[in-house]
Amino acid sequence: MTRERRPSPQTVAVLDALAAKASDWSHGYDLCRVLGLKAGTIYPILIRLAERGYVETAWEQEVPQGRPPRHLYRLSAAGAEHVRELRRAEARRTSRRSGAAGHPAPGEGAVAGAGA
Repeated sequence: MTRERRPSPQTVAVLDALAAKASDWSHGYDLCRVLGLKAGTIYPILIRLAERGYVETAWEQEVPQGRPPRHLYRLSAAGAEHVRELRRAEARRTSRRSGAAGHPAPGEGAVAGAGA
């Protein structure tokens, strides 16, 4: 049985950014700007996500004169489902940490020595 690792925060940020734009295409450069990440981080993530079928890629069709075509990226149906599953898993982890068993999470609840 192969256990899938939890994606890095950068990968989750890329997935969230693509999910926020639903079916719109994005340029890698735009993702770099929006997320504040460098191209050396964004593009390997996009390549991995495309290889796994979570991201669709295409070449820009309408290219301004004097500039080469750019790659476009958008979340695939499988990617949208993956994002939903990641969010469900995070909600389960958050629920367990917040004391689903009736115990307050660390830092929550009554503070020792605090007067009411």
